[in-house]
Amino acid sequence: MAKPDELIHQSLRLKIMAALHAARAEEGIEFSRLKALTGATDGNLGSHLGTLETAGYVAVAKDFVGRKPRTRVSITRAGERAFREHRDYLREVIESGG
Repeated sequence: MAKPDELIHQSLRLKIMAALHAARAEEGIEFSRLKALTGATDGNLGSHLGTLETAGYVAVAKDFVGRKPRTRVSITRAGERAFREHRDYLREVIESGG
């Protein structure tokens, strides 16, 4: 049986990774959209993104659109691999009945 990824297993980080994995073909998700998708506060989302970035699972890019700052988050290749492995672990748990 596969093993859980404890970094991803935390519920908010799992939501973040699922959203980023679903949007992996795009140029990332803007912070405000990710916040809305996950239901997180600014500080909580920022903290968890920091954890995932330190692990190499996400990349955070900051730029400006006109004079307005924009933060976009995307999943890295390592993050994609970790998410798929964790997803496979969850499937095994579900299919084995616990």
